[in-house]
Amino acid sequence: MASLMEELTAREEAARARAEELKAQIAVLTGQLAEVEEDLSRLAITRTTIPEVLSKTPATWDKPVVVKNGEDEDAPIRAAMAGPHQTVAAFGPGIEETVLPVAYRDVIEVITDAGRPLQAKEISIALGIGDEPRHVEGMRSKLKRLLERGWLVETEPGQFTRSAP
Repeated sequence: MASLMEELTAREEAARARAEELKAQIAVLTGQLAEVEEDLSRLAITRTTIPEVLSKTPATWDKPVVVKNGEDEDAPIRAAMAGPHQTVAAFGPGIEETVLPVAYRDVIEVITDAGRPLQAKEISIALGIGDEPRHVEGMRSKLKRLLERGWLVETEPGQFTRSAP
């Protein structure tokens, strides 16, 4: 009889241990579920908010940048409101860099400060964007756009410098 009671006690302890393991797993899964549900909630809000934002185009998106005392105080606001497309004005007499979006002005500034032709990768690194191919190709697109609008000159293939004022 003693061995039967010992067997029951052993099985009971094993069942308790298994129950504790399952409770621990449930706690972990409950935490993971809460995180995923939070992500789903944020994504649902984003899905409804983005079309609302994109359907409303503030007039200030195309407003020229006004620089006072050498600093653009509204740059963070304008960057947040930049929208999906940024207008790059054509370069010409009397046109200053202040009409360019901030990201493009930064590119012009890096090239001007270098005093020599630069490649897309060098500019990306100088701006702290990185040297991954996706970043370099994005920078190359900006450079080509500035080239098309007359802000830059391509001295050799892939070498960009400032246009003469």
